[in-house]
This record gives sequence, structure tokens and C-alpha cells, in this order.
Amino acid sequence: MNKNLIRNNNKLLRKQLDIKKASDAILSKISSLKEFLAAKNVLIFYPLKFEINLLPLLNYKEKNFFLPKVDGDNLLICPYSTNLKKSSFNVMEPDDGKICSDLSVIDLAFIPALAVDKNMNRIGYGKGYYDRLFSNPNFKAKKVVVICKELVVPLIETESFDKKIDFYITD
Repeated sequence: MNKNLIRNNNKLLRKQLDIKKASDAILSKISSLKEFLAAKNVLIFYPLKFEINLLPLLNYKEKNFFLPKVDGDNLLICPYSTNLKKSSFNVMEPDDGKICSDLSVIDLAFIPALAVDKNMNRIGYGKGYYDRLFSNPNFKAKKVVVICKELVVPLIETESFDKKIDFYITD
């Protein structure tokens, strides 16, 4: 099945899922995840309506959290701030001008996706922002997709620019 078909099917499917319940189950798994417990600097994302909500992780005061911000064709990684603004993609992004200039400090990155397969391939929204971020040689964080189990697919056909994740967590 091609990426656009999977993307469209999963956008419809996830509207039928209990995202709150799935988010709670995934957050519970993350709270005991060795990679999370060891991480000091963690990239999360501000969820859209039908995405897993990781914002409760911000209660871990001993960790530094970061959010992505679209800048042209790239993602900037910014320290989490309560000063947020809606982007042109309707995603809440930091709006205080601070940027993480050293991507190597990020230990763990939680990534949104519309689909993932058992070969650690993911399908995002089709703009390639995360693939470009993962291609940056300074970005060495463990890459983890958080996703509802119903959105895991048998196989994703990949292209040369697609970058694998390290693992995924489902509800």
C-alpha cells in the first residue's frame, strides 16, 4: 500500500479512536521507559486534536523539554516555553525566539506519525520535516514514535530520503 493511501486511511481511522485513553496508556509506559528515565533533554511535540498527548511529561521537572518549530523547510528545536503561537499548520510552537543551537544535547525524541511498521519506518504528514531533522549529523537522539496500536501497518514502502526510527510505543 502506498504512503498516501496509508496516510489518508489512518487520518480517518484515528478520528474513531479514544486518543485520551491511548495517550494515558502510552504515558504510563513512558514513565518506566529506561531511555526516558535516563534522558535529560527530551523533544516532544504539541499534539493536534487526534495525536497522542505527551504534554503531561512536562511535570517531570528534572528534565528539559523541547518543541519543534517549522522554519521554511526545516524544523528548529526550541526549549519548551509557555509562550506559544499557532503555526501555519495549526500546530502550537514556541514563540519566544529561543532555539537549541546544539542538537546533540537532545537525548530522546518523541515523534508524531500517522503510521509506523515493524521495520521502524514511519509515515508523517508528507512534508519531510522529521526526515530532514534526522539527517542532521548533530541530531543523535533516540527516535521514538508514539502511536495508537491500530495505526501500526504491516509494511511501509520507503524512499531514499525516509529515515528510520529507533522504536515505537503503542497503547
